[in-house]
Amino acid sequence: MVTVPGIESVTGRTAVVTGGASGIGFAMAQRFLQEGMSVAIADVEQSALDNAVRELSGLGAVIGLRTDVRKVEDVDALAAATLEAFGRIDVVCNNAGVETGGSFLSIPEEAWRWVMDVNFFGVLNGCRVFLPLLEAHGGGHIVNTASVAAFNSGTATMTPYCVSKFAVLALSESLEIELRTAGSKVGVSLLAPGPVKTRMTEAERNRPADVPAATEPARVAVMERLAATTAESGLEPAEVAGKVLDAIRTNNFFVLTHPEMAQAGVQRRLDWMTTGIPPVARQAGS
Repeated sequence: MVTVPGIESVTGRTAVVTGGASGIGFAMAQRFLQEGMSVAIADVEQSALDNAVRELSGLGAVIGLRTDVRKVEDVDALAAATLEAFGRIDVVCNNAGVETGGSFLSIPEEAWRWVMDVNFFGVLNGCRVFLPLLEAHGGGHIVNTASVAAFNSGTATMTPYCVSKFAVLALSESLEIELRTAGSKVGVSLLAPGPVKTRMTEAERNRPADVPAATEPARVAVMERLAATTAESGLEPAEVAGKVLDAIRTNNFFVLTHPEMAQAGVQRRLDWMTTGIPPVARQAGS
């Protein structure tokens, strides 16, 4: 087992960022371009993608491709387009994510499948498609976006989101351990943001036609409270992008924007395991 060095100099490298038309994904693409990288951004919203490419084009070499990360053929096409444009891929940020929910029995199967397909299988597709390409080019780095929710179960009305992010955590930890043990030159990071000023609370704008809107009053109240908390005290996406770049350069696994929130979630589980006393339901943003 060897220690994989980070990518200290990213200038001249190429990054792929899914969910790259807004929020954290856009900020990562922007920061990568500022550091001299070429960037391929992918998003399911064509108009937002077009706007993002126009805005970013003044910073360097950037392309955009509409990509539904639920479909492995779309992810394959993203990889092919990136290689055609730039000839190499060094960093892959599996960042696309959605959110919907409600009380457990009110959540339809279609909503569960949408959240799991984007948040988990989208990340899995990205890892499966891009890892062989990174290995073939002698190494690189994968950044999988989870959430502080990966450490905090029991958040009211957000069970599908929590489940999907727990899955991303398990996938990323397992992949990092396997690659490092095998002596691979591909590093892995887990981005687990807390409140960040993005449009995640508006994620249902992209829900498929077969996914009903989440209109349960308790759910609406949670989203309103989370949006208010994020607007008041959330981090700027650019700050998160800086933390991601630092992790790529140092090959650091956990990228925690709010470590105290992640650690509190882990501690609640340990307390439950050791005392047998279950925790109370959490409110989003707490």
